[in-house]
Amino acid sequence: MDFLNIFADYGTVTVISLIILSFVAGFIDSVVGGGGLIQIPALLISLPKTPLPTIFGTNKIAALAGTSISALQYSKRIKFNYKLLITISICAGLASFLGAKAVSFINVNTLKPVILVVLIVILVYTFLKKDLGSLQTKNLLFHKQLIYGSLIGLSVGFYDGFFGPGTGSFFVLGFVVIMGFEFVQASAYSKVINCMTNISALIVFIRQGNYLLELAIIMSVCNITGNLIGTRLALMKGNTFVRTIFLFITILMTFRYGYDIFIKK
Repeated sequence: MDFLNIFADYGTVTVISLIILSFVAGFIDSVVGGGGLIQIPALLISLPKTPLPTIFGTNKIAALAGTSISALQYSKRIKFNYKLLITISICAGLASFLGAKAVSFINVNTLKPVILVVLIVILVYTFLKKDLGSLQTKNLLFHKQLIYGSLIGLSVGFYDGFFGPGTGSFFVLGFVVIMGFEFVQASAYSKVINCMTNISALIVFIRQGNYLLELAIIMSVCNITGNLIGTRLALMKGNTFVRTIFLFITILMTFRYGYDIFIKK
């Protein structure tokens, strides 16, 4: 595997831009999710002739590398309920596997209007609820946590395998609003569960040969670096910092989907 030839194969500007954007994606993803919102468009723009499943597979390899490191960092500082975490992870992983299978059969564009409406509601709700995620607001019984968490895992997990951008943000919002977690705690759970959804989707993409290994490895290193820095900042600065990044990413996602639906032809 000759990494020097990658510049000749894909172009120096393309590789450098992917390096920079993978770092940024890793940083944002480690804080509140949504790294795919940057990394997938970067791949789509840089490699316009590459099939969509190959773009998704390459993105998943880089995303999994960064998210794994971020999950490890959070696990050193955040106390998990492992029964809850494992249950949600299994549900999310199975749903992600099915979502990745569905990529070949369902047109992603049909879901974009629905996602746009959901994003607008999320944005308005989060902006108006100034104290959202600042403290743990609910003490649900464990069986309710299992039910709600499993539903979040199934729905967001399928979305991650099927499409992906903003998965971490959807997990975070679900844990904050439905489960009553604070933002940092929600982000920690999100990272671990997102690892499972990435692995499940990757099993499908790798079996199908839908990935560009050299690019994925380079992007993984940059994604990991961004994740390390972002995780440290999130743990250091706390819930207010994470909420701010969450609002920024939700706005970015809203504009992105709006552009895809109303302007892009």
